[in-house]
Amino acid sequence: MSAAGPAGAYDSVVPVLGSVRSTKPRTERPNPVQSYTALSRVVRESGLLRRARWFYLSLFAVLVLALAGTLAGMVLFGDSWFQLLMAGALGIIFTQFAFLAHEASHRAVFTSGPANDRAGRMLAAGFVGMSYAWWMSKHTRHHANPNRVGKDPDIEFDTISFTEESAAAQRGVIAWITRRQGYLFFPLLLLEGVNLHVISLRTLLAKRRIEGRGLELSVIGARFAVYLTLVFWLMPFGMAMAFLGVQLAVFGVYMGASFAPNHKGMPIVPADAKLDFFSKQVLTSRNISGGIWANALMGGLNYQVEHHLFPSMARPYLGRARQIVREHCATTGTPYSETTLVRSYGIVIRYLNRVGLAARDPFDCPMVDRFRRT
Repeated sequence: MSAAGPAGAYDSVVPVLGSVRSTKPRTERPNPVQSYTALSRVVRESGLLRRARWFYLSLFAVLVLALAGTLAGMVLFGDSWFQLLMAGALGIIFTQFAFLAHEASHRAVFTSGPANDRAGRMLAAGFVGMSYAWWMSKHTRHHANPNRVGKDPDIEFDTISFTEESAAAQRGVIAWITRRQGYLFFPLLLLEGVNLHVISLRTLLAKRRIEGRGLELSVIGARFAVYLTLVFWLMPFGMAMAFLGVQLAVFGVYMGASFAPNHKGMPIVPADAKLDFFSKQVLTSRNISGGIWANALMGGLNYQVEHHLFPSMARPYLGRARQIVREHCATTGTPYSETTLVRSYGIVIRYLNRVGLAARDPFDCPMVDRFRRT
């Protein structure tokens, strides 16, 4: 099947999920378990599941040099509003470190699980200032049940509603935001950087067992102590606050804009639906075209279908796996969704606005409501 456009990426999949519990003869489609087993064998025999330590070590070295260069620039600029350029650069660099932490959490960097955990915790807590334990818990649940109601934390309400039921439950100011949430999505991402840090600390301070709690709190505390001391030592108070605002805004927008195209606007899976592993991963995921530049910009998240099918696959091999997976989907008649980055944002905005209509005032004029839906 050819790559789907922005509308096709959503509309072509919905009927498939709607027929999950149909009684069509099993001979119409290959056995999903055997089908995925065959796909995995081809991927493995192609050498695409081997580690790529050279790539990750090189990327880490480049990012460390970029961080060192940016810190040097901060010292050289001193009391100058050019510091805001350094703030934007830090937002980008911290996001790139977050991509590396994400891949370590999937065991994509090293062969050893503990080695990946150590690297992921160092990257997340030490460089990004986020909790690795929180991320592991949230992201593992997401991968197990992408876009499934009641199972995927990524579609739970958090200022934004991803289901009509959630949107309809909102009241007051939140309902006003929900009705316009598609248009407000990217402006709201300006606050996502702060939100990620707050959630991380809230998780680590919660009264439940959290692996590595003490270590993460110590590393995150040290990171913020050094970072904030440097910023307020180099700049006047007002400039320092502006610097932090720009850095957190860039970080939040970059993170949100990289993760949002992956599943938003793809079908929502009912809580009681029965889907095999291959189908639920492919039908709820969207790839972003663009090749090498998209891979660098989005940290491999542009190959979301392949990432969900083979979470531990190293970033350099995802592009080659894409060809194999596309051919397999064409053979099995499984919709494969891929579009450009700009079009994916259009899909996300339209989808969020469509969901947000569920939060409309029940006393709205029906005629006006009709035109809002068209």
